[in-house]
Amino acid sequence: MPVTVGVEEEYLLVDPVSRQVSPEAEKVVALAAAELGERVTTEFTRYQVEVRTDPHTSLTRLGDQLRSTRASVSRAAARLGLAVISSGTPVLGQQTPPPVTPGDRYAQSVATYGALDHEQTVCAAHVHVGVPDETTAVQLSNHLRPWLPALIAMTANSPYWEGQDTGYASWRTTTWGRWPVAGPPPYFTSRDHFQRLVDTLVTSGTVMDRGSLYWDIRPSHHVPTVEVRVADALPTVMDTVLLAGVIKGLAATAFAAIRRSQPAPEVGPELLRAACWRAAHDGLAGDTIDPRTGRLEPAAVLNKRLADAVSAALGTADLASLQAAQTHLLTHGNGADRQRAAYRQRGHLPDVVDHLIHSMTALDYCRHSVSDRRDASDEP
Repeated sequence: MPVTVGVEEEYLLVDPVSRQVSPEAEKVVALAAAELGERVTTEFTRYQVEVRTDPHTSLTRLGDQLRSTRASVSRAAARLGLAVISSGTPVLGQQTPPPVTPGDRYAQSVATYGALDHEQTVCAAHVHVGVPDETTAVQLSNHLRPWLPALIAMTANSPYWEGQDTGYASWRTTTWGRWPVAGPPPYFTSRDHFQRLVDTLVTSGTVMDRGSLYWDIRPSHHVPTVEVRVADALPTVMDTVLLAGVIKGLAATAFAAIRRSQPAPEVGPELLRAACWRAAHDGLAGDTIDPRTGRLEPAAVLNKRLADAVSAALGTADLASLQAAQTHLLTHGNGADRQRAAYRQRGHLPDVVDHLIHSMTALDYCRHSVSDRRDASDEP
């Protein structure tokens, strides 16, 4: 069976004049819903809009839907004199604590977790991989977890917080790690192990419910997917397609290993956590730890190893999309590199916001680099 992937993206609303975040998400969602229906919704803060795609087997069609979805949200925001950016953190203007979207669940979160919610004006890109059952979901999580540092380095897009450079490529990853159940998931020995741990976390009050499991990889609690939650919100559609394509390739490879009863490598949690921290700090520009060997090596080397690992699992059209996006990433850097490059032009943070506004709906050559031919992995 072909591997299906779907994407959730979280965006920030900004005033295009002040370049500060704007708490008008409910109004923008109401307007965008005329085109997107239930595929657009609010998020935790009133600065944020969340969208989701349908499941896809073709990266080209996934990219097309993401592109049209971003355009719809941007048009809705423009009707209110606002703009939309896709960044892991705001660059300018967030309040602490932020204005929270009304709703019982969000109110319960604030009451339960207090100041942990004060710095959650953060946005991510989540990729859902279709799975047949929860046993396969748990096994897939085990196979994907050693690649988390490489995925963080590739997708880092949150260097700024409260108008300052944090020194991290992904500040969102760092702040998110404060939650009681966040970061790399455990290695699960079985579905029962997963279920027992989740039941303990819920009954102990550590999490409100399964929807509050904030691991970087988790079996979804409401749809038959594994949700890979490790990435910052990404600046362009091409970046998101690259993420989805890499995860699709990793999943296809993992499914083949699962069918052969081949166990996933057991990477120790301490080393994996350290490797994820290093990747969030350095991004692609520095070094990271290969959690399977413990060796420190250039993040770009680990990223190339990641790309090589998935290339054999993708069809012709998907591979063309992935290669174009990977070339762009290696040439221009990840989102954090591009944000900092925009700042260096004049030393002016509003220029970073302008760069992100342009990136939100900019045409990229990834779509046009893929021919109209279809292979066996594409949708009919």
